[in-house]
Amino acid sequence: MRFDMHCHTKYGSIDAKVAITEYVKILKDKGYDGMLVTDHDSYDGYNVWKKTPLSRETEFVVLKGIEYDTRDAGHFIVIMPDGIELKALTLRGMSVRSLVDLVHEYGGILGPAHPFGTRSSSAMLFHAMKKNRNLINEFDFIEAFNACEAVEANRLSNSMAYEYVKPMFGGSDSHDHKYVGMGYTDIDADIRSNNDLIKAVKDGTPVSCGGKERGWTFKSMNAHAFYSVYGFILYNKGIGALISPYRSYKLKQAGEIDDRRLKIRGSHGRNTHKAQR
Repeated sequence: MRFDMHCHTKYGSIDAKVAITEYVKILKDKGYDGMLVTDHDSYDGYNVWKKTPLSRETEFVVLKGIEYDTRDAGHFIVIMPDGIELKALTLRGMSVRSLVDLVHEYGGILGPAHPFGTRSSSAMLFHAMKKNRNLINEFDFIEAFNACEAVEANRLSNSMAYEYVKPMFGGSDSHDHKYVGMGYTDIDADIRSNNDLIKAVKDGTPVSCGGKERGWTFKSMNAHAFYSVYGFILYNKGIGALISPYRSYKLKQAGEIDDRRLKIRGSHGRNTHKAQR
C-alpha cells in the first residue's frame, strides 16, 4: 500500500491550507491508498475527518499521527495505537528523551521528521542528538524522504536509516495543495488502522520510500534564515518551559486514569498491558 506519511491540514496546522477531504481526493487521484495526518502538536485535522460522512464511505485509509515539537531535538512524527490520544502530545516542548519514553510506554512508535533539514526543527542538527547519537537506536523509523527538504538533506537521512537499520518513511510535508503526494511510503502489508501500521513496523515488514523534492521556494529560503531559525528555537523553548507544569499535570492525570483502568480490567481477569489499551 502507498501512503503519504507527512500531511498537514488547515484544521490542525496554522500554516496549512488543505482540507482533509481535499487530501483524500488528491491522493486517491494519484493512486495512493492512504495518508498519515501529522498536524503540528494537534489531532484536530484527524478529528475533523472522523466527523465527515466520507470517512464512513471510502476505503481510502486515513491514519492518525502528530508532528511533535520537542524543545531540544526538533520535530518528531508520532503514531499512537488506536484509541489513545494523549493530551500531553498536544503540548509542545517536551524533551526528546521524555517523548521517546512516553510514546513507547503507551505502545506507540516515533521517528525524526526531516532529521537533516531545516535547522530549527531537524533532530540531527541539535546538540542533544549530536551528543547522544545512541538515542537513534530507540527510534522506530526515520523519515528518509521529505519533499520540502533539499536533495542532500534527504540523502543524509536515507544514509542514517541504512546505518541504523530503521524503516524509511517518506512524505510530502505538504501545507499547500500543489505539494500533496510529492513523497510516498510503500508498505508490504494491508494497513487499515494505526495498530496495523505499528505492528508492521515492529514486525520488520518491508517499507520503502521516495518522491520528488519541491525545490527552492521563497518560504524555504526564509525557513533557513538566521532570524527564522533561532527565533523559532527560542520561541519553542520558551513556550515549552511556560506550559511544562500543565504538561506534567496532564501526564500525571493520564497515569492515574491508566491505573484505574488497570484495576477495573484486572478485576475482570483481562490482559492489562499498557500497549493494548
